[in-house]
Amino acid sequence: MALGAGLRAVVTGAGSGLGRAFCEELASRGASIVGADVNEAGLRETGARLGGARWETFLGDVSRRSTVEDLHRFALERLGGVDLVINNAGVAVAGELGSVSEADWGFIVGVNLLGVAHGCEVFVPTMRAQRSGHVLNVASLAGLVSSPGMGPYNATKAAVVALSETLYGELRGTGVGVTVLCPSFFPTNIARDGRGSDERMKALAESLMKRSPITARDVARIALDGAAKGRLYVLPHREGKVLWWLKRGAPKAFYDGTAAALARVRKRFGA
Repeated sequence: MALGAGLRAVVTGAGSGLGRAFCEELASRGASIVGADVNEAGLRETGARLGGARWETFLGDVSRRSTVEDLHRFALERLGGVDLVINNAGVAVAGELGSVSEADWGFIVGVNLLGVAHGCEVFVPTMRAQRSGHVLNVASLAGLVSSPGMGPYNATKAAVVALSETLYGELRGTGVGVTVLCPSFFPTNIARDGRGSDERMKALAESLMKRSPITARDVARIALDGAAKGRLYVLPHREGKVLWWLKRGAPKAFYDGTAAALARVRKRFGA
């Protein structure tokens, strides 16, 4: 897939964080963009950072299929077509299994899983018909390597990985590509704005994000370059690749070590 002038892209969760970084990177490459989010002020701020790029905004909640159908119609009307959809909108919920409320489970499944599923199901038929296009789904290293205390987040991101793998197989030979992005920690507000019962896990996540040498813009650039090369998996962090390799090689030993390491870190954070 060529990523440059003339590309027509839809980005969900465009009002902050990685979604905003995707919009900035796409704008720098000459793309026309529809940015979707529930945060109108955030969308305005994103638009102010894009210079003279073609930029349209759509306000709505991707957990509702009808909203994503409206987004699809809006993008076709404003851009004349869609070449790339980035299903990026995501939220976080922290807490050990048994401590997370039903409402928080519904919240994270609605955005992280159903939002991605809706984006795939609604936009892919158009791409199939034109025999071109690309779907970039934003998962997480948590979808490949599950950390204790983040069950809802792990489960939804693992589901995004599975959905992307399934879609890749279903679209093989159609001209439509699929990439799943699995980053580790980098600075965003997802932990700060997250829900759940475990404030210590949120504090730990925020600390790790601040220490990352990789920025959201770096992640966006690496992901788009990977999509352009037709890669199914993109892991922008070196430690993420190492952890995934270790987990696949010796899963039980890996999780025994993970639990012990997390216990030590939580103790340092006041557990």
